[in-house]
Amino acid sequence: MDFTYTDIAKMIDHSLLNPTLTATDLEQGIQAARAYDVASVCIMPYYLRRCAELLAGSSVIPSTTIGFPHGGHTTAAKVAEARQALADGGVELDMVVNISQVLSGGWDYVRADIAAVAAVTHAAGGKIKVIFENCYLNDDQKIRLCEICGELRVDWVKTSTGYGSGGATDADLRLMRSHAPAHVQVKAAGGVRTLDRALEVRALGVTRFGATQTVAILEECKRRLNHTLSEGVS
Repeated sequence: MDFTYTDIAKMIDHSLLNPTLTATDLEQGIQAARAYDVASVCIMPYYLRRCAELLAGSSVIPSTTIGFPHGGHTTAAKVAEARQALADGGVELDMVVNISQVLSGGWDYVRADIAAVAAVTHAAGGKIKVIFENCYLNDDQKIRLCEICGELRVDWVKTSTGYGSGGATDADLRLMRSHAPAHVQVKAAGGVRTLDRALEVRALGVTRFGATQTVAILEECKRRLNHTLSEGVS
């Protein structure tokens, strides 16, 4: 095996964004993420403060979304969301680009929109992931977004919200990894539901992925690692 449990667990942003999740569901999800020691919990903004409280003292990061899921909020609204999230204990923010402006070729707007949220986030010591929603874009648009994000020194470029018409494809992950500079990481979202898929995206250069099937993925990871260990001992 060329991975450890920690290698995989610390790739996972445990997603608690489905609008039908109840407060009980959110509490249980946060506790599971903490127990499995994942990278972060990405939770609905209204529950972020509580999430940060529950994760205090652990290595799991509280995170949330900005301009989610369609990206059409005004820049001022996104900045206000980011400030609130940071005040509530958020450390990583997943921001959706203005998809309408990307499709319209409004690159100055797109750049300024990302720059405003990135500036607020970085000034507070946080990190930002920029969501493209690739299912609606062509390759030239994805490449331009990678270039802009590189120039603005965002922390991750991310394939999708998980709520569009498509998720993370191998072709998109290769494209994003090849066109984003080395200082920008790549996050996959949408469709990473098994350990095998997690290992596939890892091999493509992905350092984070969003997951709702966190427990199943990490239980399978434990089984495989324990099986390999027992084989080595016998």
